[in-house]
Amino acid sequence: MPPQSALINVMEKAARKAARGLRRDFGEVENLQVSRKGPADFVSAADLRAEEVLREELERARPGYSFLLEEQGQIDGADKTHRWIVDPLDGTTNFLHGLAHFAISIALEREGQLVAGLVFDPIKDETFWGEKGKGAFVNGHRLRVTARIDLSDALIATGIPFRGQQGHERTTGELSALTHRVAGIRRFGSASLDLAYVAAGRFDGFWEHGLQPWDIAAGIVLVREAGGLVGDIEGRQPYTFNLKNILAANEPLFTPLSRALTGKAP
Repeated sequence: MPPQSALINVMEKAARKAARGLRRDFGEVENLQVSRKGPADFVSAADLRAEEVLREELERARPGYSFLLEEQGQIDGADKTHRWIVDPLDGTTNFLHGLAHFAISIALEREGQLVAGLVFDPIKDETFWGEKGKGAFVNGHRLRVTARIDLSDALIATGIPFRGQQGHERTTGELSALTHRVAGIRRFGSASLDLAYVAAGRFDGFWEHGLQPWDIAAGIVLVREAGGLVGDIEGRQPYTFNLKNILAANEPLFTPLSRALTGKAP
């Protein structure tokens, strides 16, 4: 494993500092101050505190960089060629229900291209990181996407629209089309970790509709650097943030998954 670069060290330091508060609040989840920002879409005091810590730490290490933050949105810095894309708590609903499956996601975009990504799971203490051209790793171990070639052997992850969102019938149709063709489908509730698990070979693929850049930016870097493909369900590559959905998998499974999800498979 190559040594972590100064950039990755900055990202991990920020994530670990923000995670201290998340771990503390997760242990007292019943007492969290929580407000609704939409149907079944919660924002917690823990979420907001973590985002502020991340912004302060990243800004201190790289003054002038711009930000795209889940809660605060776009913040332009003096340096518009670099942009941090940050989700302080991916898996908020899991967090608020005491389910230990959530993560901090940080990506760096340089001149419109994703160049680094880090996904930190505070409870399992797993740090997934990738840097363009340098590979992807978790806790010192190199990541590689799975080598499976048959859908019938594949374990696939997805997201299901929650109450108040559109797309329930579409998702039902996709699940129906795919369920009998794969070994299993999982819905864990954290897109950044879903993508990290694809990079690690724990899942063979992942698809979802309607995600935001902060949900997936770091995970995209991980999958690419682990040898996988990232595009959309229609099979278009490479992935760009203007696409309406995302599909990630190893190379042999990418097109079969696309065809199955779009109804083109025999």
